Amino acid sequence: MRGEDKISHDSGRVTVVIPAKDEVRTIAGIVAQAKKHAAEVIVVDGHSTDGTADEARRAGAVVVQDHGKGKGDAIRTVIPFISKQITVFMDADGSHDPEDIPRLVRPIADNGADHVSGSRLLGGSSELHGGFDEFLRLTGSSFITACIGFRFKARISESQNGFRAIKTEILKKLDLRENSTTIEQEMVIKTLRKGFRLAEVPTHEYARAFGPSHIRISRVWFRYVYSFIKYLFF
Repeated sequence: MRGEDKISHDSGRVTVVIPAKDEVRTIAGIVAQAKKHAAEVIVVDGHSTDGTADEARRAGAVVVQDHGKGKGDAIRTVIPFISKQITVFMDADGSHDPEDIPRLVRPIADNGADHVSGSRLLGGSSELHGGFDEFLRLTGSSFITACIGFRFKARISESQNGFRAIKTEILKKLDLRENSTTIEQEMVIKTLRKGFRLAEVPTHEYARAFGPSHIRISRVWFRYVYSFIKYLFF
């Protein structure tokens, strides 16, 4: 069976989860594209005030409300609602291309990995370069990723990209705790600590389709450092 046909068949085993807050201008298109590669799409709404949840429903997504604590809270909230064997997480701002979903799913479908992270370092990024925030983001992310790789003797280039696929049964075993965007590096660290198989594939990170990012690294860097130390060493 050709790889393309296998992935098309495997889409019936996939749930795509999209955490979203005030992304009404992009959510419908992302849901529509994601549905081509998944049996179900769940949008976790962070109490949007712009109609994001309604637009997601009209596009065919199931909508779940989080507790308003951040992206990590959204991911932890949705876990009991996921019914398919493979879960793909992606952002709602247009920075991730839904056409890359099969690339993330393939190593899991072929039983070569339990958790697959999309790598911006391998696939390129339109957001990791430019100003001070971008420099701080790239430098900090690279340092943390290098430390994780050294600690677990793993060759990885990326630990904080929100675009990833994971076996749902493994996701439920990670006992995730973070409420913010630090949940991505928590997922990577706990995958390696628990002895599950982590892989990477190149995915490109595009610039947000509309407006500025909701995240200011200069304001939240300490959360990444604290989370990194907590899960890596304790």
